Amino acid sequence: MADLDAKKREQLPAKDFGLPEKARTKAAKKESGNYPMPDKAHARNAKSRAAQARNAGNLSKDEEERIDRKADKILDD
Repeated sequence: MADLDAKKREQLPAKDFGLPEKARTKAAKKESGNYPMPDKAHARNAKSRAAQARNAGNLSKDEEERIDRKADKILDD
């Protein structure tokens, strides 16, 4: 997976996150739980992490489905 340090992550547009409403500010982009997907490797990782978070009860079914749909679009390109 390509490196995505804090500086690169904060420069991503909100639309490149699985949950863009949780990534509107630079500070929010640095937090976990917003699933950055600038490339296919990160999209695959986001799907895995979302499934784990859902199983742990930290993510709603709707949020997981939204992340999966966005990741699938990136992976299909």
